[in-house]
Amino acid sequence: MAIPPLAVSGVAVATLAVLGLAVFACRRWRRGCTPSAPPPPAPSSSSSQDDDINRPLISDKLDEYSGSSNELCSSTVDESGIQIDRRITSPRTHGIAEKGATYPTESHIIEGGIHVIDVTNSKTEDLNLGDTLKRTAVANGPTPDVKHIRRDSGENIHTGSIPTKDTVVGSNLALEVIAGPSHGINHYMQSGNKSMLPVTLGRVHPNHLVIKDSEVSGKHAQIDWNANKLKWEIVDMGSLNGTFLNSRSVNHPNVGSRHWGEPAELADGDIVTLGSSSKVSVKIALQNQQPVGVGIASDPMIARRTGKKLNMEDVSCCQYPLVGVEKFGLFGIFDGHGGDGAAIAASRILPQSISNILSQQETKERVLSYQSASDVLRHAFALTEAALHHQYEGCTATILLIWFDQNEDCFAQCANLGDSACVMSVNGETIAMTEDHRVISTTERTRMANLGHPLKDGESRICGLNLGRMLGDKFLKEQDSRFSSEPYVSQAVRMTKACSAFALIASDGLWDVISTNKAVQLVLEGKQRYTEQKTSAEKVAHHVLSEARKLRTKDNTSVIFVDLGAVRRDP
Repeated sequence: MAIPPLAVSGVAVATLAVLGLAVFACRRWRRGCTPSAPPPPAPSSSSSQDDDINRPLISDKLDEYSGSSNELCSSTVDESGIQIDRRITSPRTHGIAEKGATYPTESHIIEGGIHVIDVTNSKTEDLNLGDTLKRTAVANGPTPDVKHIRRDSGENIHTGSIPTKDTVVGSNLALEVIAGPSHGINHYMQSGNKSMLPVTLGRVHPNHLVIKDSEVSGKHAQIDWNANKLKWEIVDMGSLNGTFLNSRSVNHPNVGSRHWGEPAELADGDIVTLGSSSKVSVKIALQNQQPVGVGIASDPMIARRTGKKLNMEDVSCCQYPLVGVEKFGLFGIFDGHGGDGAAIAASRILPQSISNILSQQETKERVLSYQSASDVLRHAFALTEAALHHQYEGCTATILLIWFDQNEDCFAQCANLGDSACVMSVNGETIAMTEDHRVISTTERTRMANLGHPLKDGESRICGLNLGRMLGDKFLKEQDSRFSSEPYVSQAVRMTKACSAFALIASDGLWDVISTNKAVQLVLEGKQRYTEQKTSAEKVAHHVLSEARKLRTKDNTSVIFVDLGAVRRDP
């Protein structure tokens, strides 16, 4: 007998209902056996949370010009924003008065063109390397067939503070291309400055030394400081045409295999050949041979709300001596915004521009005669601004140029754009070497009023930016003519061997939480504490940085300490 469809449907529904009740009962039983989880805590309603949010340097709403900034102290602290004791001497009234240097600032004082290394970003990225031309194979010398070990490429150059591990000796290394299509370009590095290392040599950006030679691979070789051996080392990065150190092959035995070679130690006077035509000279100087002590420390710092490290956009630069210019040295900090591309490019172009200008003997003699490098610094800043093509990235630039005359007297002169600052202490007297170029400063308000475009009351940003002067930011400069790249240049300060003197250069992350006088006090404390240690300058820099970290600064912080009396002694 056939079963009616309606009956079948009824049985199915009843079965499903019974199964559903069974499952529900089991779930209730399991929940009854498991302790109840406490309800999640209610979100905090603290009114101070917004203060911890890192507001962008470029405002999201360009029409909202609030009086505070994530990168600035409140304007109630000081009209200029930097906490400066008004008793501090200005370089305008200290040291040697300018003697009216008359040498030209036009570009014709530099013979030959300047090779611009315009790096847009140092971060790892996929490169379109193109085709490297394969040259005729050259027989390699006997090379042991050892196991290949690929070293850390060190791409992340801005991920943390410089280690405080003691180093017995530091070293400076200068590279100069002496043969090949890119003849004349150079690069400088310092063992203690981790943001400059490792250095890559290749045919395309973002290599540190870009060699436009068809036989050079996109990423050809890498140079780094071996802190265990206290030696500079070069390693072939799997180049197609090989790397040769004093005519000896240092690439992998299987040429063209794209495997990295083994590290080879570098020495002063070595010649590195990439391919067959591009030759690079190596010059090495121990830091204990320098007439000054240098310490560098940096930290991206941590965002208060998220607890994550901020992106590092500060770049430090130290060169002594300048490439091709004896008895001249340069120390600087470039604080980027919108990214680190402009800061990286400026940190390479500006020192090279100054080196090229001072390599002209006549210009160098005029600096020594007039005891001032004002025109050199202004011209170098102009060349750097012209070479930068960053539309939406910019940076501050604060550099200290030092030199020694025939009497071994030391001179120091500073030039800056933006809100990074430099302070000197000479025989106990504090000297402010820089000028504040934030929109809220009296200096910038006066400058813009003189241009006929005064700021409105309470206006603290232009086009969303809190700076009036900077390098780069070409788009913003096209939108508003009040932006400027004209640097402030201090008077030169003269110091004899009998002087006790030092300089402290720092990005605004330090000055946001520490006054100038406090910073000088911290340096003096550090000098007294670490005076007997070989790495005292490095430890002093970290001592200052640690105070900014303790005070919870919310911006990248970089510190360069230059001890101008560390090595110089009375006869």
